[in-house]
Amino acid sequence: MTETVSGAGADAATKGQGKGLTMERVFSTEGVHPYDELTWESRDVVQTNWKTGATVFEQRGVEFPATWSVNASTIVTTKYFRGAVGTDARERSLKQLINRVVEQYVKGGVEHGYFATKADAEVFEHELTWLLVNQYFSFNSPVWFNVGTPSPQQVSACFILSVDDSMDSILNWYKEEGFIFKGGSGAGLNLSRIRSSKELLSSGGTASGPVSFMRGADASAGTIKSGGATRRAAKMVVLDVDHPDIEEFVATKAREEDKIRALRDAGFDMDLGGEDITSVQYQNANNSVRVSDEFMRAVEEGTEFGLRSRGTGEVIETVDARELFRKISTAAWECADPGLQYDDTINDWHTNPETGRITASNPCSEYMSLDNSSCNLASLNLLKFLKDDDTFDAELFAKAVEVIITAMDISICFADFPTEPIGQTTRDYRQLGIGYANLGALLMAMGLGYDSDGGRSMAATITSLMTGVSYKRSAELAGVVGPYTGYARNADAHKRVMRKHQAANDTVRTLHIADSQVHKLATAAWADVQKLGETNGFRNAQASVLAPTGTIGFMMDCDTTGIEPDFSLVKFKKLVGGGSMQIVNQTIPRALKKMGYQPESIEAIVAYIAEHGHVIDAPGLKTEHYEVFDTAMGARALAPMGHVRMMAACQPFLSGAISKTVNLPETATVEEIEDIYFQSWKLGLKATACYRDNCKVGQPMSSGKGENKGTDSNRPAATDEVETKVVEKVVYAPTRKRLPKSRVSRTTSFTVGGAEGYMTSGAHEDGQLGEIFLKLGKQGSTLAGVMDAFSIAVSIGLQYGVPLETYVSKFTNLRFEPAGLTDDADVRMAQSIMDYIFRRLALDYLPFEEREALSIYSADERQRYLETGSYEPVEETGGAAELVDTPSVGRDGGSSVGRAASEASVVETAEVVETHDTEGSNQREVPAQRDTSGAHTSAELMEKITGTAVDSPLCFTCGTKMRPAGSCYVCEGCGSTSGCS
Repeated sequence: MTETVSGAGADAATKGQGKGLTMERVFSTEGVHPYDELTWESRDVVQTNWKTGATVFEQRGVEFPATWSVNASTIVTTKYFRGAVGTDARERSLKQLINRVVEQYVKGGVEHGYFATKADAEVFEHELTWLLVNQYFSFNSPVWFNVGTPSPQQVSACFILSVDDSMDSILNWYKEEGFIFKGGSGAGLNLSRIRSSKELLSSGGTASGPVSFMRGADASAGTIKSGGATRRAAKMVVLDVDHPDIEEFVATKAREEDKIRALRDAGFDMDLGGEDITSVQYQNANNSVRVSDEFMRAVEEGTEFGLRSRGTGEVIETVDARELFRKISTAAWECADPGLQYDDTINDWHTNPETGRITASNPCSEYMSLDNSSCNLASLNLLKFLKDDDTFDAELFAKAVEVIITAMDISICFADFPTEPIGQTTRDYRQLGIGYANLGALLMAMGLGYDSDGGRSMAATITSLMTGVSYKRSAELAGVVGPYTGYARNADAHKRVMRKHQAANDTVRTLHIADSQVHKLATAAWADVQKLGETNGFRNAQASVLAPTGTIGFMMDCDTTGIEPDFSLVKFKKLVGGGSMQIVNQTIPRALKKMGYQPESIEAIVAYIAEHGHVIDAPGLKTEHYEVFDTAMGARALAPMGHVRMMAACQPFLSGAISKTVNLPETATVEEIEDIYFQSWKLGLKATACYRDNCKVGQPMSSGKGENKGTDSNRPAATDEVETKVVEKVVYAPTRKRLPKSRVSRTTSFTVGGAEGYMTSGAHEDGQLGEIFLKLGKQGSTLAGVMDAFSIAVSIGLQYGVPLETYVSKFTNLRFEPAGLTDDADVRMAQSIMDYIFRRLALDYLPFEEREALSIYSADERQRYLETGSYEPVEETGGAAELVDTPSVGRDGGSSVGRAASEASVVETAEVVETHDTEGSNQREVPAQRDTSGAHTSAELMEKITGTAVDSPLCFTCGTKMRPAGSCYVCEGCGSTSGCS
């Protein structure tokens, strides 16, 4: 028996230190194959590009369990089935896919002495198969792509490269990166060894500096990306904060964003995928600055900081630390790059410091380890471990982790790697990356707010248990097949980090029975880690990360990806036989039941959420329970620091880091980003990235119009029943409410981008806007005529009851010339005249609550936010006239303040829109102004409901608007990702 490792590790593996693992049967049933416990059905998978209508994939008669959603089966069929479509070689059943992978794992385990007996190997096979087919976990995408096929058996998705200060090394970097991108994976590296442009070459000339070499690597990645790889090229480029070229690096992508704006304004196609976007550089990489504790203390104290020569290490320039920190934050505010990686924190938790420092990460920042290394990932579906009494089954979770870690380690025995240095380091250190998905859905189902002490305690204990059990199994494996090759020289450091994890576990303060039970098991696991590690050592240098889980999250039918909260409360579900329907997140009724609500109240709350997309003012819902239903976007979007605090709760229990971007509203300031970066350092995170809505131009946007169509998205299992309210279809004829002969009006002069105009608006007696007149251009000109016609059309619509907020949501953010600075203190910048006009009308006629939902604030309100942290006025006042009603929720989900007070006027202006399932039997009322018929994914649905844009790119495969997943994006329609899995 031989193992594909070298040195001491090979000897230990060959000789063996035990008799192999004795596998316990926990999930599967003896004498019954896991497949035989499920009902299987045949499905047709046909995938089209929603924008073009072209069929991009078709395979009929594929076999999946009835419990798998249509979306999950579509994604697995299109992404993971191997063989040419239309031939007998093509896989057509989930059984074939899982067998192909599991059989290779069992074979590798048997060949390398992992199991005590043949019967133990069979138990392992059945347990692994059961967990996969029942969607309890999934390996990362490369496993499904490659294992068991004639292709190289690459199992890793994450790679870290290295580059030295020589032309040979730089050119080798280009080559190695190219091979990794060709296979659909991503890589990261640190460029700080390359001397700066302020240093001399040995020949006496001046060095080019690392930023110049980034251009070539970026062009290479862009070329390979367009060549049709499985996923686009994904890169991470890191530079140390003490590098003399740090300021140039920081400004790199921000300057390119300025170029994008200038070219866009000149008429070039600068959307993501546009024909002119390729002229812009540095767009294929995520940039991060490696900051040290020394630098962050200098920022805190307001002192100077030294930039050091790459050759001698001497300080060649000093800068103001706070000024540099401000430049980093400003660039992130402008274009979302760079993020920060906290070098001393990362290396303080490093198990292999005697081998080398951790200098970089993979593109999504969750895998951090030695240069020239890789990590294979797997993620558990947390919601599967929620018991009927809504407590977390920690014992079952721990058993699943043991099986999965065993399989992940076996994969390194037979895996292939893109380069020999990567293969050697991986075989010598055997880094693993177990993680989880569906945390947001789990917390909601348990009645715990994502941004709450209870939610963070639950997440921390689960993460601690996962990593503790992983290292416990790693120590057990070391007793069977030997520790990793590099363990001997790093034993003291490795055991020190294990003690740090255990100490962090001891500081967790549980708040309820559920997290106490998990914490008790985690504490026992860490005690076993210390005991077994002292005796056996460890099989793996690293064990856990929290990855984006984009495509595999959909494969497992997860509502939420990675560590993320729920994206929205309303979603789309594909139906067997074709079509889709809008549903309310199925964890919501479970959460309401957990919190003690009766069936009648649950039905009313769910119906309200279906109509409005949020829980604010939901009938019978207590305000103290609102936080349970906070989401990534919408009316109850989580505060940015809520994301940071959740990451901080879980970070001490991870070998690596967390793939997550902290999303901020468009109104966020540079100071807010500074605070997030600074607090992340204080709270012990290893990496942080920020994204401010609409900060990037070079990607397709819906402009709040919901005009980007997409394919139907996934959602809960196909057998799930959806509770919908059946109502009679009633059609109300609209009536026109004319303005009185004499009415209050106001005239506003304005300038947008140098173009002057006038707007006159008239109101009803109750203050509701009823008409507008726009004066632009000379009388008799085409522009003046178009504006007159537009004014008449909007005025008639207002008088027939179309709410002003509907017009505002449709016409704000429209982009065309003239655009730019205005002379209005409340609206300093406008993307077009229409954008300005409807922002002004919103400020004049809409109450604060409705404007807040549209992110439209006056200058005084923005100033109040800077001073008090709240936009809300102390005492609410009306716009053009005194308010005549107290706020109440109307049929459209907005406040009825400033509108006609009578219910009759609301009824008169409403339409009833039917939505059907495949039987056509279910109907429910949807106000016309909240029509969601044009949406085909959850992201587009939220755009329709909220009237604001989801700042995400479109999927290249199917045209669907993607949604955030960690620090990447994932397509709900086909499972494609923006570079991570």
